[in-house]
Amino acid sequence: MNAKTVGAVAALTGVSVRTLHHYDHIGLVVPSVRTPTGYRGYTDADIERLHLVLVYRSVGLRLDEIRTLLDDPDVDVLAHLQRQHQLLSEQAEQLQYTIKAVEGLMNAHQKGIQLTAEEQVEIFGTTAFSEEYAAEAEERWGGTDAWKQSQQRVSRFTKDDWIAIQAETVALLDALAQAKRDGVAPGCAEANELVERHRASIQRYYDCDDEMHRCLAEMYLADERFTRYYDDAEPGLAQYVHDIIVANIER
Repeated sequence: MNAKTVGAVAALTGVSVRTLHHYDHIGLVVPSVRTPTGYRGYTDADIERLHLVLVYRSVGLRLDEIRTLLDDPDVDVLAHLQRQHQLLSEQAEQLQYTIKAVEGLMNAHQKGIQLTAEEQVEIFGTTAFSEEYAAEAEERWGGTDAWKQSQQRVSRFTKDDWIAIQAETVALLDALAQAKRDGVAPGCAEANELVERHRASIQRYYDCDDEMHRCLAEMYLADERFTRYYDDAEPGLAQYVHDIIVANIER
């Protein structure tokens, strides 16, 4: 059998040796044979499992969830792959849209052109976090430490940072919507992990302690633009996000 060493798999897939050892240790991707020289080796089937892990990770599943999916004999792997393909296609479409928008803005800067607000909306689209909201946010919070932190951190973001942030934002929104559909209860371990992912997404811009997180959760219900952002992804999602944040704080 043509088995590959951990080093060869790392070189082939781009997954670090350290990560491969971790996956082996937790029983997620375990090399199934011994090479002629006595080393543990990965078969083609092992490497396919590794690629399935990478696919599931790309849409925000936890490692224990992935192991459960891959080890359950009753799980229809093809059906899951089709679902992941759909999610990834949607993310790719949104990323391509964002990339084109950023390139349009870069092109304007290279030519020394300041795009009007209307032109910016034309290339970026209208979202809950539009130019109008940005101006309002500055008026309301421009003197706060959080605003100053946000401006400092955003000023250092690169094009690749923005693309990564967009992908993570889409994955988080999908995960929150799926948790609500699955009936994941506020206060449980899975819900609390989603809350911490949500907090981490905020902390890209400014520090977010429990008090700040609670204020944001309340704003998602009080401001119809935020409510619409979440509820467009899944009806009632804004209330659900509020509830899991509050439950995580009060545990």
